[in-house]
Amino acid sequence: MTTSPQEQAPATETPVQGHPQRWLILGVICLAQLTVLLDNTVLNVAIPSLTRELGAATSDIQWMINAYSLVQSGLLLTAGSAADRYGRKRMLVAGLALFGVGSLVAGLAESTGQLIAARAGMGVGGALLMTTTLAVAMQIFTPEEQPKAIGIWAAVNSLGFATGPLVGGFLLNHFWWGAIFLINLPVAALGLVAVLALVPESKNPRGDRPDLLGALLSTIGMGSLVYAIISGPEHGWTSDRVLVTGTVALVVLALFAYWESRIPYPMLDMQFFRNRRFTGAVAGAVLITFGMGGSLFLLTQHMQFVLGYGPLEAGLRTAPLALVIVALNFSGVAARWTAKLGTPVSILIGMAVMSGGLVSIATLGSGGYAGMLLGLVAIGAGTAVASPAMAHAIMSAIPREKAGVGAGINGTLAEFGTGLGVAVLGAVLNSRFAALVPVAATSLPAALASAGSESEGRSVTDAFSSGLETSQLVGAVAVLLGGVVAAALLRRAERGDSAGAV
Repeated sequence: MTTSPQEQAPATETPVQGHPQRWLILGVICLAQLTVLLDNTVLNVAIPSLTRELGAATSDIQWMINAYSLVQSGLLLTAGSAADRYGRKRMLVAGLALFGVGSLVAGLAESTGQLIAARAGMGVGGALLMTTTLAVAMQIFTPEEQPKAIGIWAAVNSLGFATGPLVGGFLLNHFWWGAIFLINLPVAALGLVAVLALVPESKNPRGDRPDLLGALLSTIGMGSLVYAIISGPEHGWTSDRVLVTGTVALVVLALFAYWESRIPYPMLDMQFFRNRRFTGAVAGAVLITFGMGGSLFLLTQHMQFVLGYGPLEAGLRTAPLALVIVALNFSGVAARWTAKLGTPVSILIGMAVMSGGLVSIATLGSGGYAGMLLGLVAIGAGTAVASPAMAHAIMSAIPREKAGVGAGINGTLAEFGTGLGVAVLGAVLNSRFAALVPVAATSLPAALASAGSESEGRSVTDAFSSGLETSQLVGAVAVLLGGVVAAALLRRAERGDSAGAV
């Protein structure tokens, strides 16, 4: 297949020695990334205000939250492919512009329908930003610097997750609910100017034809799968809604895999899955996000329902987890450990430490914050080592010119694993709670309201705490299993590479 002179020009790819302003560029793209991640969690604290001021029903609130995550998760692979095909800088600019416009419409929305539509538009911009930021980082840094750069990128992810509720709570204490969206505007504007001035353009020099059918199938398949997972805990795993959307997801994703294996210019090259390094990193990434996403979702309930903290206080007491991740990755300590120990060992040790942190929270957390703090620090330390190593393993197993697709795969795995973890571990909690609670109720507040005496109330709280403990232990097993599987497959891949080089 021939390529145009523009696609063959060396200017489209960043020099191997690294861009001279790479650390400044990393700061710019991390700022864009942080904005997207804050919006994943910041809306949760505004639910009472939206219910009161917009007259939003429960179903409206669910769609306000889910519209963003569904669109974003469904488009990640397509966004990554578009970045490789049309230019990563170009897609980064488009993502910032769409995210900014969506934020403006959301902040000024006068009805629930307008806000839901704006959130969907923000999801499109978020998908472009999530994929292009990591893809650009892989282009501007040398292979030796990539682990540290990815560590910083991953630390920003954790920082966004932890600070979303805090930022939202602060803004809602001083302004109306629209401020949680309008605050994105100056950040998006600053990001646009900085990206245009600093970020070099890069794209796949082959210039493959766009895989339009593959993009459509992946979007429908992943969107349906995430929707089925989100709907399961509320509507029941055997409900028509979940069964139909789950079946659609499986059929469409199977068609997507078949189509991608048959065409000469696939959006997702199925040959990647023959690479042991890639499959090992993928398996570990799903299990790590399954255990971590679900367990951290339960952690907020543990702090509020069992330890009695308010939302803002619970957010502040969760902060040590993010602070440990930021400290170890921004200082480069985690990257040096990985370089010294090797990727397989680093992932195994990191996920074992994370698993130990979850066990600490499950077994010691109900006794007070000291046991909780020990678990949070351990989870943070393990995440700081394992998560960047896993992301780098995925990205390094994919050709440099396919960095956008690699970032899309990494983001899709995170969305899928987290959603599945929240659904499954939440189901474990609910089933354990239902088996132990002495009164008929489907939630802790309802059960406490139905309790006829103080002793019954304590029994209800103890049952909920027991359910949380069981769920956290299941998450701990998943994380540890992910570490063992990923380390074993990556070790085999390294041995295979060594044998092939002899």
